[in-house]
Amino acid sequence: MMKRMLTISFLLCAALFAKAQSVDEMVEQAKQLELQMKEEAALEKDKEILKIQPGEVRAMNQASQMCSRIGNRQKDKSAKTNYFNQAKTYAQSALKVAPNNADANLAMAVAMGRMALISGAKEKVAASKDVKKYAELAIKFNPNLAQAYHVLGKWNYEVANLNVFERGAAKMLFGGLPDGSLKNSIANYEKCRQLDPSFLLNYYELARAYKADDQQDKAIEVLKKALSLRSIYQDDASIKADCKKMLDDLQ
Repeated sequence: MMKRMLTISFLLCAALFAKAQSVDEMVEQAKQLELQMKEEAALEKDKEILKIQPGEVRAMNQASQMCSRIGNRQKDKSAKTNYFNQAKTYAQSALKVAPNNADANLAMAVAMGRMALISGAKEKVAASKDVKKYAELAIKFNPNLAQAYHVLGKWNYEVANLNVFERGAAKMLFGGLPDGSLKNSIANYEKCRQLDPSFLLNYYELARAYKADDQQDKAIEVLKKALSLRSIYQDDASIKADCKKMLDDLQ
């Protein structure tokens, strides 16, 4: 009887180990698909993983990021909104499982930031507090998370460039403007560049911030550097095209 119980226990442990190993392999496959610039396929792989293991935080985090990126490429606002809502849902699920996970907080900051950029004045300003909160939490849990500094840089840039309607919404909702500036935006983008010199989107946004701050020489320097980098992610080719256009306009 004891021998039989030991055999069953061994088989159960082996099955659990095989399942975990299989999920780890699938997570790696999803990451490789992302690096192969096949983000839709990476998202589908993440969905497969979550059917097998619903609490897999890595898959939820990547699925959220893929939805944010894929959604950003959509031409139709309703399609963008659909993907951004999915991104937020995946991030929320990850945060329920692991509230102190830096990547989950980053995914939420990115999802909410993407949604804010296509929303009306009130919604944009209201979301800005949470974007900042989640980006700062991501940095708290991982001070070397480059993209979290990028999100903070984008947050500062957008706050510094709020229009009159958005400023009115900020005053109505919070009694004043959030504390954001081009100086802080540039500092955050530069910190991101220090931590991840290969992140192309950061170069484009940093150049925009330098340009807005009347530092055109630095903007040109950043754009030239961006054009020398190799593409890593699916959007990098279009980002390089945007960098080239801005560089041509500045020279």
